Amino acid sequence: MPVRIFANDGVPIERAAVDELLGLLELRETIARMREAAPELFDGDAYLEAVSLSSDFHRGAGIPIGTTLKTRGVAVPQAVGTDVNCGMRVHTTGLTYDQVQGRLDALERPVRHIFFEGGRRIGLTPIQREAMLHEGIPGLLQSDALKDEAWLAAADELNRINGGGGAPTDVPAMFNDYIRGSGGSGGVTFDTQIGSLGGGNHFLEVNIIMNIHDRATAHAWGLREGQVVIMVHTGSLGLGHTATAVGKAAMRALLPSGMSLPNNGITVLPLGERCAETRAAVRAAIQTASNFAFANRFYLARMAIQALEQEIGEVGASLLWDSPHNLLWEEEDGVVVHRKGSTPARSPEALANTAFPWGEPVIVPGSMGAPSFILRSLGNPDALYSACHGAGRALSRGEAQRGCDAELDEFLARFRVVTPVDPRQIRGRADLVEAWRAELKQEAPFAYKNIGPVIDTLRGAGVAEPVVELHPIMTVKG
Repeated sequence: MPVRIFANDGVPIERAAVDELLGLLELRETIARMREAAPELFDGDAYLEAVSLSSDFHRGAGIPIGTTLKTRGVAVPQAVGTDVNCGMRVHTTGLTYDQVQGRLDALERPVRHIFFEGGRRIGLTPIQREAMLHEGIPGLLQSDALKDEAWLAAADELNRINGGGGAPTDVPAMFNDYIRGSGGSGGVTFDTQIGSLGGGNHFLEVNIIMNIHDRATAHAWGLREGQVVIMVHTGSLGLGHTATAVGKAAMRALLPSGMSLPNNGITVLPLGERCAETRAAVRAAIQTASNFAFANRFYLARMAIQALEQEIGEVGASLLWDSPHNLLWEEEDGVVVHRKGSTPARSPEALANTAFPWGEPVIVPGSMGAPSFILRSLGNPDALYSACHGAGRALSRGEAQRGCDAELDEFLARFRVVTPVDPRQIRGRADLVEAWRAELKQEAPFAYKNIGPVIDTLRGAGVAEPVVELHPIMTVKG
C-alpha cells in the first residue's frame, strides 16, 4: 500500500508525527480482523488503499494533520477529526492597501466590537437554525434568515463552494438544544455559536495581495496587486465534537463480540447493507456539523465586511472560494477519501464544467503574521488530488509556550492581532497579560514551519501552482 509524504529538504518532519502515522496504519489490521469476525457487515472488498501526507504533516490527536486517506468498502469517520468541515474561505474586495493602511487603528474598534463584544447580533429563530443544520447555506436561503444583499450574495456564492455550501440531511436529535436556543418555539435569539471563530489555529485575516505569480489565472480570478482580501479559517466548533462522539459510539457498537478496541482507538464503518442504519446515523451527524461550518464561515466573512464598511465604506466583496479540509468524500465503487488538514486539489479536467476549469483555488495560509498563498490545483493522483492546508506546526503548543518571549515581542511590534482581550486596557493584572501572551505564543510564527519550502514542494511535486502571495495587515483570533 503506497504511503507518500510530500516534503522537500526544507520541510521538517517530526518523529512524533511519523509514530502517529504508524499507529494509524494499524487500520489495515482492524479492517482485516473485523472482516474475519463479522463478514456479514461487508459487501465485497474492504481495505485501506493509499495514504498521502502533505508538507504540513505534523502530529494531531490520533491521526496526523495533513493526512489524506483513501479506503474501499469501509469508511473511517474519525479520520476527519473533531472539527468537521474546518475549512478556508477567501473573499476579494474592491479596496486597496492605500485605502486601509492609515485607518487600521480605527478599524480595530468595529472589528473587536463585532467579533467579541456582542456586535455580531446574528438573530435566528429555531426554525431558521434547523433549516441551516438541515441543508447549510441553501437552508438559510430557503428560510427567511437572510435579507436583501446577504440573500443575493449567498445565492451567488453556491457555485464557488466545494460541496455547494451544504447538503440535505436528517438532523439528529442531539442537536435539538442548539436548535431551540433560548427562544422557545418561535422567538428570535442572538446566536452564541454561529459567527464564532473558535480557538486554536482558527482565524480571520485581512490581507493584501503583494505578488502575482500567475498573471493569467490571477486576472481570471479577479486578483490584482495591492488588493485587499479577506481570509477565514474555522469549522463546526462544538457541533463537530458532538458529531464525532456520536460516530465513535455508533461504530464501537458494531465491533463483533470478542473483538477488542484497536490499539489506536480508531474504529471503522463497513459499507455493507447490514450497516445501513448505522451508516445513515453517522452520515447525518457529520453532514449536520458540516452544514453548520459552511454557514459559520459565511457569517464570519459578512462580519468582517461589516466592520470594513463601517470604517472605510463600500467594500465590493465577492467570494473567490470556500473549501473544507476536514471532511470525507464518498466516490464510486465504495471508495471514500478522507481529508484531515488536507484540502482538495483536483485536476483541471475534473473541473471542466465548473467556474474553475483551469484548476480550483488552493488556499494555503502561513503562520500568523506570515505570508499566505492562493494556488491553482494541477491534480496529482499520487497526492490523492489533495494539498496542504497551511504551513504546519514546527513546535507543539506546549513547546511554543516555553520561552520565545523576545520572538513574540518582535512579532507584536510588526503585526496587528485583534483578540477578545485588549492588553492595552488591562491595568495592574500581570497574570492576565501573561495568559494572553501564552495564548499568542501557541500560534506565533516561530511555532510553524517556513511557508517557502511548503509552497516549493507543492510546485515541485506538480500538486499546485502559486497564483498570488498575500501579506496580512490584521489578524483576528478567537
